[in-house]
Amino acid sequence: MADLRVEICGISFPNPVWPAPGPPVRDGAAMEACAEGGAGALVSKTVSVKPAEVPTPNMAEIKGGFLNTELWSEIPVEQWLEVEYAKAKATGLPLIIGLGYSADDIRNLAPRVAPFADGLELSTHYIGENPEPMMNAIRAAKEAVDVPIFVKLSPLGREMVAAAQAAQEAGADAIVAINSFGPCLGIDAETGLPLMGSESGYGWLSGPAIKPLALRCVMDIVREVDLPVIGVGGVSRGIDVIEMFMVGASAVQLCTASILKGPQVFGKIVAEADKWLDEHGYDSIEQIRGLTLRKLAERQVRTYAIPPVLDVEKCTGCRLCEISCGYDAIHVVDEKAVLNTDACAGCGLCVTRCRPGALTMPD
Repeated sequence: MADLRVEICGISFPNPVWPAPGPPVRDGAAMEACAEGGAGALVSKTVSVKPAEVPTPNMAEIKGGFLNTELWSEIPVEQWLEVEYAKAKATGLPLIIGLGYSADDIRNLAPRVAPFADGLELSTHYIGENPEPMMNAIRAAKEAVDVPIFVKLSPLGREMVAAAQAAQEAGADAIVAINSFGPCLGIDAETGLPLMGSESGYGWLSGPAIKPLALRCVMDIVREVDLPVIGVGGVSRGIDVIEMFMVGASAVQLCTASILKGPQVFGKIVAEADKWLDEHGYDSIEQIRGLTLRKLAERQVRTYAIPPVLDVEKCTGCRLCEISCGYDAIHVVDEKAVLNTDACAGCGLCVTRCRPGALTMPD
């Protein structure tokens, strides 16, 4: 069994798989369920000085992802202070409290939530592209409390590295990246209406569809900013945790997977990540952190075709490789793939389509 414990900003976490602010942590009872489901920390739904007025409908599963018009918490901050935070603290897990949005809001809220907080996560989703409001909010938090300040960045036309550098300059202790992406539009073809009930009909995209964007942003930030980065976006399986750590993340958060699969998904993802580490000979998850960065530093860009390696014994004859090969380089004969390396362009598509793992790219 691998060691999945992590330490970030002086806080020890039993595992690196946490909820992201959203419906799965909408109140104290929901956070208790996340703890029971195996989360390694609790990150509460973002509160602001006034409760949110959320349009309905506001969530929809779509092919490959998820749309939402969720906002910050609909619960007044007074109820969080009187009831909800105490329930979360009673679980024994570290509690990172989500706050938004302006410096004045943070100045008002941070001292009030401080007795419950092991850390604060500041949302920048509605602040805009000018870094100054974000930087002022960070400074207000640093002046008000003596706990680590995590800053969540949204990929809304923003240059993510510059935003992370500005957050670091203002005193942030860690970066959380990314938030949902958008605005996006989903349509109910039966009615012709948008899936979301907002005035514009637009929503924000999350889930597996944004994982490649999240991985890129995390890696870019890790390369340029000397702060821990918590990876968010499309994490729904153990392998997603592994990939986030490989690009340099120190922990992950997830929201969509918990909405769709329930709070027990945290423990399931932890178990899957643990199994992967065991099967690949790693003693701890820290051993793979930044692995992709190290490999890229050694990588030689090839200008010639490298055919994949074919393990015929694993081939099931499904023909996915043959169907998608635009170079006519692979065919299934007698229920086994046959590769013509002279015709192969080395594009790698067949490797990603091969379900039994009969095709692999050489190192």
